[in-house]
Amino acid sequence: MPCEPVEEKSVKPIVTIVLLAAGMATRMGSNGGHKLLAEFDGMPLVRRSALTASNSHAESVTVVVGHRQDDIRKALSDLQLNVVANPDYASGMASSLVMGFAAAEANGADGVLVMLADMPGVTTSDLNRLITVFQNSKDVSIVRAISQGKRGNPVILPRSLNDAVLRLTGDIGARDLIETSGLSVIEVEIGDAAQIDVDTPEAIIAAGGIPAES
Repeated sequence: MPCEPVEEKSVKPIVTIVLLAAGMATRMGSNGGHKLLAEFDGMPLVRRSALTASNSHAESVTVVVGHRQDDIRKALSDLQLNVVANPDYASGMASSLVMGFAAAEANGADGVLVMLADMPGVTTSDLNRLITVFQNSKDVSIVRAISQGKRGNPVILPRSLNDAVLRLTGDIGARDLIETSGLSVIEVEIGDAAQIDVDTPEAIIAAGGIPAES
């Protein structure tokens, strides 16, 4: 009897999340408290952001910590996350990206979604939309959130850019890398959430949060 053809199963590209939570929050002022410990919906912002990431379709979540990492770790203590410390966090964002991308969970993924922990408007639904678009692009494009046409965050970088990310230095993110990569960029409108971060006590209050006292 002739053999029945074996139907090939389509495997979705794997996306993992790197949540950046290592910054020094210098714009909060000397008495402004840590922005990631500000209260949103009854919990520290960093925990809220981590839950948003954990509830998404991503394969895993790696949180990069640095400044006041003991307090950040405490806020995340009972969550199923990969937490990595960036000893060089004071040098800027690039070192945190390097730590996140070097983590085993990110290194083996088809795409890494870079999420900033201080963006309270980003929802799990937003993350899932970005992930779906990336997976449908056959994991070769950059996927970036925008707000009314303006570039924002989060962003998904395909595996082909991993080596370039690992060479980043200084206080820069992935924006220049995106512009010079030569890869197609798919933009996904997610509204104001793509632009709103909370770098000051006033911004925290405007976004519906309560600044931390210390």
